[in-house]
Amino acid sequence: MKTRKLPLGNSNIVGANICRLRKERGIKQKDFIAKIQTMGVDMNPTSYSKLEGQMRIATDKEIYVIARILETDINELFKNSN
Repeated sequence: MKTRKLPLGNSNIVGANICRLRKERGIKQKDFIAKIQTMGVDMNPTSYSKLEGQMRIATDKEIYVIARILETDINELFKNSN
């Protein structure tokens, strides 16, 4: 498994949880982005990587769609991992 090259940012609190849940489910990043796109969210790999790295703000629509894809309660994305 690859390790993060840069430290996490502070633009959102969901990015690290999205990354963790995606990896727990064995979903590759490129496949996850494709699923997001098929659900009507325009997202490219760079934008998604910044979301996971907490370097950009996540929109409400993105969070909703991601929670649905991960089949998790939306509140799970907001849990503090500290």
